[in-house]
Amino acid sequence: MKGAGRSTSWLSMLAEAEAEAPPDDFRPTVSWDNLRLRAGLLRRVRDFFDRRGFLEVETPILSADVVVDRHLDPFSVALDEALAPAATADEHRRLWLQTSPEFAMKRLLAAGAEAIYQITRAFRREERGPLHNPEFTIVEWYRVGDGMDEGTTLLSDLAEVLLGRGPADRISYREAFERHVGVDPHTADAETLAAVTQKHQIEVPAGLRADDRDGWLDLLMAERVAPYLGHHRPAIVYDYPPGQAALARVRPDDPPVAERFELFAAAMELANGYHELVDADELRRRNSEANRLREADGKRRLPETSRLLAAMDAGLPASTGVALGFDRVVMLAARAKRLDEVIAFPFERA
Repeated sequence: MKGAGRSTSWLSMLAEAEAEAPPDDFRPTVSWDNLRLRAGLLRRVRDFFDRRGFLEVETPILSADVVVDRHLDPFSVALDEALAPAATADEHRRLWLQTSPEFAMKRLLAAGAEAIYQITRAFRREERGPLHNPEFTIVEWYRVGDGMDEGTTLLSDLAEVLLGRGPADRISYREAFERHVGVDPHTADAETLAAVTQKHQIEVPAGLRADDRDGWLDLLMAERVAPYLGHHRPAIVYDYPPGQAALARVRPDDPPVAERFELFAAAMELANGYHELVDADELRRRNSEANRLREADGKRRLPETSRLLAAMDAGLPASTGVALGFDRVVMLAARAKRLDEVIAFPFERA
């Protein structure tokens, strides 16, 4: 999940932690009270889905497949010759720690699953800060036949069970931008968005190109929209620009919108959901475009072929899916300021 705020390079953080590690760094950073709270919330998650007929599943954390996303950087693992002979092509000698269990869970949907959920670990490079740890706990679920309304209702219900802050308010991406930024995000061009950024005196990250419309939208979302969301009750933002679709369907409105939604509470992004894309050819196109943008950003390309594409070619049923950052939920429930307060061993002590 994308998080609010900037992250520090996890490699530099690790080097600093190793150089300055105290003699008692074997100890956890979490209190026993917060561990008990965490365990109780995990029980609530399982009870919530079990009561609604969802099946709990497990899928590989280490896989030959990987989500191809401009902003998500996975960890890779090189296989030794016992598992992948030296003659094997390089792309087949490398496995990936999953940034989410999305691909494998959708393969289960294509094989006949109807409503499934999973509580697992996920991994993302270059994510370390108060709201980020390279290894984190994710809750992900899918239900066949659900559209946007059913998906946002289920997410709101789960948030109420876990946080006790009432049902979520719903606000469109357009309305949120018009209210807090003063522009229509579906029609404003990159030059307009850059001018608004300058007007609000927002620091522009190095490398953000002048013509990168989606990059400017992401920056304004993080700096001018998200800080105002979910302070009284959780908020669900929906109907994103097509460039923000990831693996969501695009609805042919005027202008078109991506059927994507995100949950925010106390200005913190907690969950990301899609009315799921089922068109394999469109996913191939998006994978290619994501890799083009990764190269422009100076990042490595990621494998574009996957067993998910084979599953989609065979027939992926219509569904809605959501990924929830569980550690952040525990943070809110514990009134903590850092993830380190709600996980036993952050990466510096892993």
